[in-house]
Amino acid sequence: MQRFHVGPRLSEFAIFNQTVYLAGQVPEDTSQDIVGQTNNVLAQIDRLLEEAGSDKARILMCQIFITDMANMAGMNEAWDAWVAPGNAPPRATVQAALANPQWLVEIVVTAAQKK
Repeated sequence: MQRFHVGPRLSEFAIFNQTVYLAGQVPEDTSQDIVGQTNNVLAQIDRLLEEAGSDKARILMCQIFITDMANMAGMNEAWDAWVAPGNAPPRATVQAALANPQWLVEIVVTAAQKK
């Protein structure tokens, strides 16, 4: 098992048996609306998956947390534009209170590494 970008509380991702486990990714720019925040989080996921030797077409499971189900359409707008065509992964989306009240979305991804 390997951990990457290890901090005192969490690692940004871990790899075990060619499976990549990302920590929950949250927006860096909280001034944006749900579409902007989701795009920001998805870009972070792209970067981390690339570093881990994977990509969005290899996502095994995705969990999305949004603070208000009224934002579901905007989040889906960003998601639908980003998801790899023909490779939409299993996904769960739930409403949740997030650690920072300015965050509108948090996304957790598990993916397979490329061989």
